[in-house]
Amino acid sequence: MPKRPLESLGILVRERRGAAKMRETASEIGIAPATLLRVEGGRIPDVATFGKLCNWLEMDPKDFLGSDEGTRKLAIKQRLEVSAHLKADQTPKPATINALAEMILLAANTRSEEMGQ
Repeated sequence: MPKRPLESLGILVRERRGAAKMRETASEIGIAPATLLRVEGGRIPDVATFGKLCNWLEMDPKDFLGSDEGTRKLAIKQRLEVSAHLKADQTPKPATINALAEMILLAANTRSEEMGQ
């Protein structure tokens, strides 16, 4: 499923709030009215606020973050394969191996996105 742009969060919140008062809605969500105003204005919230907003909207954060089970399983498989190659050399520490594997996968995923794959 294609992900929603994170910038659309404010629009969705504003639509769901409708004619309800800002303070009441913010209290219902569990955030400050000023935070709600900023989000509705298009600002990207912090992680905790993002979670509260997704819960209030009854939306899965994956709708915005673009994570799905197939992609996650592929990433884990690729990470294990890269880690296995790097583990052949017993000199590096496991934390170094994992960090390198994550960097390589991030670069590969970025390249795939740039090429439209």
